[in-house]
Amino acid sequence: MSPLHRIHALLKRLDRPLADGVFLALLFAVAIAAGWLSARHDHYWDWTSSGDNSLSVESLQLLAQLDQPPRITVFADPDGLLGRSIRRFLARYQQALPDMLVEFVDPRRFPERARNAQVRVDGQLLVEYRGRRETLERLDEYSLSAAIARLLEDRRPWVAVIEGHGERDIDGDGAADLGRLGRELEAQGFLARPLDLALVSDVPVNTHLVVLGQPEIALFPGEVERLIDYLDRGGNLLWLLDPGPLNGLEPLAERLGLRPLPGMVLDPESLEQGADTPTLAQGSATTTPHPLTAMLSQPVLFPGARVFAPETAEDWSLAQPLVSGPRSWNEVGRIEPGSYRDEVVGELAGPQALLLALTRASTEGDRHQRIAVIGDGDFMSNAWINREGNRALAFALIDWLSGARMHPLPSPAPGHPPLELDDERRLLLGAGSLGAIPGLLLASWLLIQWRRGRAR
Repeated sequence: MSPLHRIHALLKRLDRPLADGVFLALLFAVAIAAGWLSARHDHYWDWTSSGDNSLSVESLQLLAQLDQPPRITVFADPDGLLGRSIRRFLARYQQALPDMLVEFVDPRRFPERARNAQVRVDGQLLVEYRGRRETLERLDEYSLSAAIARLLEDRRPWVAVIEGHGERDIDGDGAADLGRLGRELEAQGFLARPLDLALVSDVPVNTHLVVLGQPEIALFPGEVERLIDYLDRGGNLLWLLDPGPLNGLEPLAERLGLRPLPGMVLDPESLEQGADTPTLAQGSATTTPHPLTAMLSQPVLFPGARVFAPETAEDWSLAQPLVSGPRSWNEVGRIEPGSYRDEVVGELAGPQALLLALTRASTEGDRHQRIAVIGDGDFMSNAWINREGNRALAFALIDWLSGARMHPLPSPAPGHPPLELDDERRLLLGAGSLGAIPGLLLASWLLIQWRRGRAR
């Protein structure tokens, strides 16, 4: 055999080992490069359908209001499972605020610092901004963003919610109560407290806003006068005026010049859109701009509302930011299939005012006194506040009436429901993972060996 043929045969024998060696070298190079890049990456991609690994639009808007990054101290072992989990979570905020300083302090190594920070649980956070601080024992986007929102403000506005006559409970968890709103107000730094007018001689002077619900029993003597005195002093009021009797609040309505229309809103369009009842009114913003509806991107749902004539006392300026649908009317009679509008009994065609916004100059400087009267309190109840534009309107009302800023916050996370499998699915999953998948791998290996044997 000639030397040329020997060299060719040698190269042919070396071809397969050489290719395998080049492949392994490239594989190691890619792995090393990926590890180097993963330690120095500055870009994140969230491919989850629900965006669980990204900050919400509300949190990004909140962070944009900061004039300097906050400082966060995490009391946890930075190398432990909890510490690594917290680090991954805070990376979302550091993407928006690259200068945000995050320090991990292991309470077991630095017990003195933990005692000074009054650490009670492993993983507790201390958030500091402009000399103010907040402590967090629960970590999720809503809790941390709410803490940052509280740090943005240097005062805690008082919101007094009238109670004692069967009104909606600001601390209650019933479907008709306002507990969810109360907790969100507390999260933003507001002091939302019940107020029984029978137990006080007057509405406290430090009250920024009074929330008045629909009483189930008549007010006691002198209580409505205390509300009127509060308004005469320039106080702000949110009146949730549900359909039904006023139960002693007639003097207040007369003082403000209000004329609620009889009956309840009925809108056939609600049935056409899939609602169970035509009494579900959809409030839409009017073409006239108003701060209460400036941020509304969805209709507001009122499960049972009354409407108002566009009237008020002479010393008040009136706006109608939210109205019922054009095909609606105030049904005076019994609501049943086939109901139609009857002008003779005072049923007026929509759109009609669901929300009245009253303003007048205050005696205190250049401030304006503000009152909002809305024809249904259910829209901000526990059962309805998170539907469509209800939450946005509730926040806008508190913001506009109290004079304090309510920052946009993500909705409190309900958490992912646990995965529950019945016995049949458990058996199928077990058989697949313990039998089918190993069987496929074994069959693939046997096929590869058989094809290699034939190739030889």
